[in-house]
Amino acid sequence: MTARTAAAIVSFAAGLGLAGCSSFYEIAVETPIQAKIDVSAFQRVLVAGFLTGGARAIDANTETARLLRSQLRSKQDMRVVDTDVLSLVDEVDRAKGQPPAAAGPDAEPRIKTEKDLEAYEQIFNNAEYWKKIGAEYQNPLIVTGSVMFTEVSKSGVVSRPQSVPNEQGLEEYRSVRTYTDMKGYALAPKFVFIDGRTGAQLYSETYHEEALYPSTQNTPALSSYFELMDKVLPSFLNTLSSQKIRGSRVLLK
Repeated sequence: MTARTAAAIVSFAAGLGLAGCSSFYEIAVETPIQAKIDVSAFQRVLVAGFLTGGARAIDANTETARLLRSQLRSKQDMRVVDTDVLSLVDEVDRAKGQPPAAAGPDAEPRIKTEKDLEAYEQIFNNAEYWKKIGAEYQNPLIVTGSVMFTEVSKSGVVSRPQSVPNEQGLEEYRSVRTYTDMKGYALAPKFVFIDGRTGAQLYSETYHEEALYPSTQNTPALSSYFELMDKVLPSFLNTLSSQKIRGSRVLLK
């Protein structure tokens, strides 16, 4: 249950309890939620790039970096560094002496599963690498991590509203349970925050979201990606800056 939902329930319950009173009024309130990490020592933030894998339908590295930079420009006080997005998969392959992965929409991704991802995540513990990146951009807070965007399909019984005539011949809606094939996408981002002065990890957090649609519905992968990222962004932003949850309170007059 989110703080916003909890506030709405409290407001509703209070309204019921006071329904018999002659006079009451409702006022708006804001509840502050403190940032998860202290970023007061940083003047700049660098969204460096991400390990990405799963579906080939989108360039999750570029799209994630672009989206987070846009959000950070409007939601916090640090200056967002504009630079090319790093391909961390290529960085790890280069360190291992392997040739870079083939480019292009038809190229097979190096990271297809969570197990594949584990072999690349060592880069987040490479303090010397991140310290070097930090020195290049005046010691910013570095945002990096991984983004797995995969296709999913499920089947099962779901409830859907269906229009049926009642005994008087009037149309009404009832919940009908039907067996349905669903398909969609799963998004599993992990955000890692690194001190650009030392290369040390400050904090990390992992999320998982899914969006499923009827199998007959053609939903573009990029639209689903943004739909899922919208669910993650509030928590991501709260890592760096305090947020305010709006609600209401009923008071006796």
